[in-house]
Amino acid sequence: MRAAWYEKQGPAAEVLRLGEMPDPQPGPGEVRVRVTASGIHVGDIGKRHGYWGSTMSYPRVIPHGDGSGVIDVVGQGVDPARIGERVWVYLAQSYRPFGTAAEYTVVPAAHAVPLPSAVPDEQAAGLGIPGITAHRAIFADGPVTGQRVLVTGALGAVGRAAVAVARRGGATVVATVRHPEQVPAALAAGAHHVVDVSSGDAADQILAATAGEPVDRVAELAFDANLELNEKILAYNGVIATYATGDSSPRIPYWPYAFKNITVRFLSNDDFPEEANEAAARALTEALVAGDLVYPIAAELPLSEIVRAHELVEAPTTAGRVVIKL
Repeated sequence: MRAAWYEKQGPAAEVLRLGEMPDPQPGPGEVRVRVTASGIHVGDIGKRHGYWGSTMSYPRVIPHGDGSGVIDVVGQGVDPARIGERVWVYLAQSYRPFGTAAEYTVVPAAHAVPLPSAVPDEQAAGLGIPGITAHRAIFADGPVTGQRVLVTGALGAVGRAAVAVARRGGATVVATVRHPEQVPAALAAGAHHVVDVSSGDAADQILAATAGEPVDRVAELAFDANLELNEKILAYNGVIATYATGDSSPRIPYWPYAFKNITVRFLSNDDFPEEANEAAARALTEALVAGDLVYPIAAELPLSEIVRAHELVEAPTTAGRVVIKL
């Protein structure tokens, strides 16, 4: 099979290689997927660079945890009727060396999610890491029906999915963006209210959007930057579910959080409970089919341009997802 890989961490142009590798074969409980589209997420970039203290667990890594395609071989114990099934896959390169930046990938059968024909490959290809993280951020502490949920960074890969699943779950969704021109896009993504944090006190604007009622949960992109904001707007017994931070060792205002009995839930996509992954996969597929979750696609590139694709993902001016088409 054609594949892209790296054997050391570093910049894309220095470490990514293209070539051929033996076709993988599924083991018991696994399926092989002929990849049609491979999604790239910031987590894939981080693993390649060695960010967050990550190291090379395998001598050769085919990157990308997410993708879409068609099952063409099944392992022992998997229903042969799944052969020919169109699917999206997640965690293809979590605790496994070979992800979706190749013509074939092998994943546990449960990580190959049936994909209805109405959903384009490129929409499903980058769904796993951000979508499942978003679902966990919203629902890890139970249903959100009738609750007020704040999604920071609402136009990011995780943020868009968080807005969609929170609204579908019955929450009133307040979203934050950084620029006034982003407000219409956040509303179109499903937020009930959008706050432009560049245009004044964010806490005042959020509480104005909720008619003064405090927020029950926050899906947090910038844990360090929003510590004081969240203390101001959260209800007693509120929850911050955070999946990113600028400062890896932020100073937490302990007593203000303690007096409100605020829960802080730290999230890392590789290690969610399997039942949470499966619930997220069902909900995300439903959101895609309904058109409630739509990702803007910034670029679709062939595997031969994987270096450029990674560099586009790293560029702050890239607006939308970057997908490798195979």
